[in-house]
Amino acid sequence: MSDHRHEHKHSYGSSRRRLSVVLALTVTYMFAEAIGGYVTNSLALLSDAGHMLTDVAALTLALLALWFSSRPVTPQKTYGYYRTEILAALANGVTLIVISILIFYEAVERIQSPEPVRGFQMMLIAVGGLVVNGVSAWMLHGATEDNLNVRGAFLHVMGDALGSVGAIIAGLVNWQWGWTLADPVISVVIGLLIIFSSWQIIRESVNILLEGTPSHIDIQAVIVAMHEVEGVVNVHDLHVWAISSGKEALSAHITLESGASHREALRSLQQKLRHDFNIGHVTIQLELNEETNSESARLYHILPRGESNIRDHTH
Repeated sequence: MSDHRHEHKHSYGSSRRRLSVVLALTVTYMFAEAIGGYVTNSLALLSDAGHMLTDVAALTLALLALWFSSRPVTPQKTYGYYRTEILAALANGVTLIVISILIFYEAVERIQSPEPVRGFQMMLIAVGGLVVNGVSAWMLHGATEDNLNVRGAFLHVMGDALGSVGAIIAGLVNWQWGWTLADPVISVVIGLLIIFSSWQIIRESVNILLEGTPSHIDIQAVIVAMHEVEGVVNVHDLHVWAISSGKEALSAHITLESGASHREALRSLQQKLRHDFNIGHVTIQLELNEETNSESARLYHILPRGESNIRDHTH
């Protein structure tokens, strides 16, 4: 347990350091792109600078969420503050979509009334932005697997990187061929890519807040694994949810055959769930066959994939 707490604390400390460095880089280049976009009259650069402004807010929010989620549990908050990470990730995803809509609006106006753009200068500034975003994405990537909040910040940075690539292309086309519509058209493409990438983070955040089954856990496989433990007759009142990203929990009632060892069955079930599915918070109530209320229990049986594994039994 102490090793787990130490690993958890180390992971959060590493995430905070990464986010702090990325925040400093983002603030610095946000001002550079805003000034560059104004000087070159580039919507793509101004859009990317605006996106970077939301990144500053998102990264700050992510840092605050990490701080809150690392606070100890209290009698009023028995799960601690882990869900602040999910709220931050959801806010980041929604903000990305709002920014994309604003980009679309401005792009439509530019398409209707094209404005001259200084393509070469725009391209140089965008290259600098791509380098900064590349470094930031590299720093955050290692912490995205186990932390939905950091993944949300990572997607913000990747959205900026796409914005920089688009600005480079628009600047090159403007500089070489004088096609002014390249700037707003590229901005629309960037907005679509940002919406696509942010949808996944919103969906996962909402699923966690609704305490749905985590997308990477196959509930049928969990039931099969639990039935493999010696003495298990059936599984009912099974619930699998996520407290936060990478912190799954399970509760279930297990009916044992007469004569089965409660202690051995409990130990085997907890070990299997943690080893096979990385479910760290396991709560199991063990029952003997005659203790199951057959009129109300939802019994889970092993069925072929695609079929319902919940049956209501009445006699």
